[in-house]
Amino acid sequence: MIGLSGGGPYALAAGAGLPDRVSGVGVLGGVAPTRGVDAVGGGVIQLAVRLAPVLSHARVPLGIALTTAIRTVKPFAGAGLDLYAAVQPIGDKNLLSRPEFKAMFLDDLLNGSRFQTSAPLADLVLFTRDWGFELGDVSVPVRWWHGDADHIVPFRHGQHTVERLPNATLSVIDGESHLGGLGIAAAVLSELMSLASV
Repeated sequence: MIGLSGGGPYALAAGAGLPDRVSGVGVLGGVAPTRGVDAVGGGVIQLAVRLAPVLSHARVPLGIALTTAIRTVKPFAGAGLDLYAAVQPIGDKNLLSRPEFKAMFLDDLLNGSRFQTSAPLADLVLFTRDWGFELGDVSVPVRWWHGDADHIVPFRHGQHTVERLPNATLSVIDGESHLGGLGIAAAVLSELMSLASV
Protein backbone atom coordinates (compact mmCIF):
# COMPACT_ATOMS: atom_id res chain seq x y z
CA MET A 1 0.00 0.00 0.00
CA ILE A 2 1.20 3.50 -0.79
CA GLY A 3 -0.32 6.71 0.51
CA LEU A 4 0.60 10.27 -0.49
CA SER A 5 -0.17 13.07 1.98
CA GLY A 6 -3.72 12.41 3.22
CA GLY A 7 -3.50 8.90 1.80
CA GLY A 8 -0.90 8.04 4.45
CA PRO A 9 -3.41 7.36 7.26
CA TYR A 10 -5.40 5.03 5.01
CA ALA A 11 -2.30 3.06 4.02
CA LEU A 12 -1.23 2.82 7.68
CA ALA A 13 -4.74 1.66 8.63
CA ALA A 14 -4.46 -1.14 6.08
CA GLY A 15 -1.08 -2.09 7.55
CA ALA A 16 -2.56 -2.16 11.06
CA GLY A 17 -5.76 -3.99 10.19
CA LEU A 18 -4.66 -6.34 7.40
CA PRO A 19 -1.11 -7.50 8.19
CA ASP A 20 -1.83 -10.86 6.54
CA ARG A 21 -2.62 -9.12 3.22
CA VAL A 22 -0.41 -6.01 3.31
CA SER A 23 3.29 -6.84 3.22
CA GLY A 24 4.47 -3.26 3.55
CA VAL A 25 3.37 0.37 3.57
CA GLY A 26 4.87 3.35 1.80
CA VAL A 27 4.03 6.89 2.88
CA LEU A 28 4.99 10.03 0.96
CA GLY A 29 4.76 13.20 3.06
CA GLY A 30 1.95 11.69 5.10
CA VAL A 31 -0.41 13.36 7.52
CA ALA A 32 0.32 12.62 11.19
CA PRO A 33 -2.28 11.94 13.89
CA THR A 34 -3.87 15.01 15.51
CA ARG A 35 -5.61 13.09 18.31
CA GLY A 36 -4.70 10.36 20.76
CA VAL A 37 -1.36 9.15 22.11
CA ASP A 38 0.39 9.60 18.75
CA ALA A 39 -0.77 13.18 18.14
CA VAL A 40 1.55 15.94 16.98
CA GLY A 41 0.63 19.60 16.56
CA GLY A 42 1.48 22.27 14.05
CA GLY A 43 1.25 22.53 10.30
CA VAL A 44 -1.65 23.35 8.01
CA ILE A 45 -3.68 20.41 9.34
CA GLN A 46 -4.11 22.33 12.61
CA LEU A 47 -6.36 24.74 10.72
CA ALA A 48 -8.61 21.78 9.91
CA VAL A 49 -8.58 20.78 13.60
CA ARG A 50 -9.88 24.23 14.53
CA LEU A 51 -12.45 24.21 11.71
CA ALA A 52 -13.57 20.59 12.19
CA PRO A 53 -16.97 21.43 13.76
CA VAL A 54 -17.82 23.75 10.85
CA LEU A 55 -16.50 21.30 8.24
CA SER A 56 -18.50 18.43 9.76
CA HIS A 57 -21.80 20.29 9.35
CA ALA A 58 -21.07 22.25 6.17
CA ARG A 59 -19.12 19.62 4.20
CA VAL A 60 -21.80 18.94 1.57
CA PRO A 61 -22.77 22.57 0.81
CA LEU A 62 -19.08 23.55 0.78
CA GLY A 63 -18.41 20.66 -1.62
CA ILE A 64 -21.16 21.83 -3.95
CA ALA A 65 -19.83 25.40 -3.83
CA LEU A 66 -16.28 24.23 -4.59
CA THR A 67 -17.51 22.08 -7.48
CA THR A 68 -19.36 25.08 -8.93
CA ALA A 69 -16.29 27.28 -8.52
CA ILE A 70 -14.07 24.70 -10.26
CA ARG A 71 -16.50 24.43 -13.18
CA THR A 72 -16.54 28.22 -13.46
CA VAL A 73 -12.75 28.55 -13.64
CA LYS A 74 -12.22 25.41 -15.77
CA PRO A 75 -11.14 27.37 -18.89
CA PHE A 76 -8.43 29.06 -16.81
CA ALA A 77 -7.29 25.96 -14.88
CA GLY A 78 -3.91 25.67 -16.63
CA ALA A 79 -3.05 29.31 -15.97
CA GLY A 80 -4.31 28.96 -12.39
CA LEU A 81 -2.06 25.97 -11.78
CA ASP A 82 0.87 27.95 -13.20
CA LEU A 83 0.12 30.77 -10.74
CA TYR A 84 -0.09 28.28 -7.87
CA ALA A 85 3.22 26.71 -8.91
CA ALA A 86 4.87 30.13 -9.07
CA VAL A 87 4.42 30.67 -5.32
CA GLN A 88 5.41 27.14 -4.25
CA PRO A 89 8.80 26.01 -2.95
CA ILE A 90 11.33 25.21 -5.68
CA GLY A 91 10.83 21.43 -5.51
CA ASP A 92 7.08 21.60 -6.09
CA LYS A 93 7.56 24.37 -8.66
CA ASN A 94 9.92 22.17 -10.69
CA LEU A 95 7.60 19.17 -10.48
CA LEU A 96 4.55 21.18 -11.57
CA SER A 97 6.51 22.57 -14.53
CA ARG A 98 6.84 19.05 -15.98
CA PRO A 99 4.08 18.57 -18.61
CA GLU A 100 3.12 15.07 -17.47
CA PHE A 101 2.67 16.14 -13.83
CA LYS A 102 0.81 19.30 -14.79
CA ALA A 103 -1.55 17.21 -16.95
CA MET A 104 -2.09 14.76 -14.06
CA PHE A 105 -2.91 17.55 -11.59
CA LEU A 106 -5.30 19.25 -14.00
CA ASP A 107 -7.04 15.95 -14.76
CA ASP A 108 -7.40 15.20 -11.06
CA LEU A 109 -8.75 18.67 -10.29
CA LEU A 110 -11.13 18.96 -13.24
CA ASN A 111 -12.30 15.38 -13.70
CA GLY A 112 -12.00 14.21 -10.10
CA SER A 113 -14.40 16.97 -9.08
CA ARG A 114 -16.99 16.46 -11.83
CA PHE A 115 -19.73 15.62 -9.36
CA GLN A 116 -18.72 17.09 -6.02
CA THR A 117 -15.60 17.98 -4.08
CA SER A 118 -16.94 17.05 -0.66
CA ALA A 119 -14.65 13.98 -0.47
CA PRO A 120 -11.48 16.01 0.29
CA LEU A 121 -13.45 17.93 2.91
CA ALA A 122 -14.56 14.62 4.45
CA ASP A 123 -10.89 13.59 4.56
CA LEU A 124 -10.02 16.78 6.45
CA VAL A 125 -12.69 15.98 9.04
CA LEU A 126 -11.38 12.41 9.41
CA PHE A 127 -7.81 13.63 9.90
CA THR A 128 -8.94 15.65 12.92
CA ARG A 129 -10.43 12.60 14.64
CA ASP A 130 -8.90 9.60 16.34
CA TRP A 131 -7.77 7.18 13.63
CA GLY A 132 -9.13 4.10 15.39
CA PHE A 133 -5.70 2.52 15.76
CA GLU A 134 -2.37 3.51 17.28
CA LEU A 135 0.85 3.74 15.30
CA GLY A 136 2.22 0.93 17.46
CA ASP A 137 -0.44 -1.36 15.93
CA VAL A 138 1.19 -1.17 12.48
CA SER A 139 3.34 -4.30 12.53
CA VAL A 140 4.22 -4.44 8.83
CA PRO A 141 7.33 -2.63 7.54
CA VAL A 142 6.77 1.03 6.73
CA ARG A 143 8.94 3.10 4.41
CA TRP A 144 8.36 6.83 4.80
CA TRP A 145 9.63 9.51 2.40
CA HIS A 146 9.33 13.16 3.37
CA GLY A 147 10.67 16.35 1.84
CA ASP A 148 12.68 18.33 4.37
CA ALA A 149 11.20 21.56 2.94
CA ASP A 150 7.56 20.39 3.09
CA HIS A 151 5.37 23.44 3.67
CA ILE A 152 2.07 21.57 3.98
CA VAL A 153 2.87 18.60 6.25
CA PRO A 154 5.92 19.60 8.33
CA PHE A 155 8.96 17.34 8.10
CA ARG A 156 8.90 16.91 11.88
CA HIS A 157 5.48 15.24 11.52
CA GLY A 158 7.13 12.53 9.45
CA GLN A 159 9.95 12.18 11.98
CA HIS A 160 7.48 11.98 14.86
CA THR A 161 5.34 9.34 13.16
CA VAL A 162 8.27 7.17 12.07
CA GLU A 163 9.67 7.23 15.63
CA ARG A 164 6.37 5.80 16.90
CA LEU A 165 6.00 3.06 14.27
CA PRO A 166 7.51 -0.30 15.33
CA ASN A 167 9.17 -1.13 11.99
CA ALA A 168 9.71 2.02 9.95
CA THR A 169 12.47 3.90 8.19
CA LEU A 170 12.47 7.53 7.14
CA SER A 171 14.06 8.66 3.88
CA VAL A 172 14.64 12.38 3.62
CA ILE A 173 13.99 13.93 0.23
CA ASP A 174 16.54 16.73 0.36
CA GLY A 175 15.28 20.17 -0.62
CA GLU A 176 11.88 18.88 -1.68
CA SER A 177 8.47 19.99 -0.51
CA HIS A 178 5.10 18.28 -0.30
CA LEU A 179 5.05 16.77 -3.78
CA GLY A 180 8.63 15.51 -3.67
CA GLY A 181 7.60 11.88 -3.38
CA LEU A 182 6.00 11.97 -6.82
CA GLY A 183 9.36 12.80 -8.36
CA ILE A 184 10.88 9.58 -6.98
CA ALA A 185 7.94 7.29 -7.74
CA ALA A 186 10.07 4.63 -9.46
CA ALA A 187 12.40 4.32 -6.44
CA VAL A 188 9.41 4.18 -4.08
CA LEU A 189 7.75 1.39 -6.07
CA SER A 190 11.01 -0.53 -6.27
CA GLU A 191 11.52 -0.31 -2.50
CA LEU A 192 7.99 -1.47 -1.76
CA MET A 193 8.16 -4.32 -4.25
CA SER A 194 11.27 -5.54 -2.45
CA LEU A 195 9.19 -5.74 0.76
CA ALA A 196 6.56 -7.79 -1.06
CA SER A 197 9.14 -10.36 -2.12
CA VAL A 198 10.54 -10.89 1.40
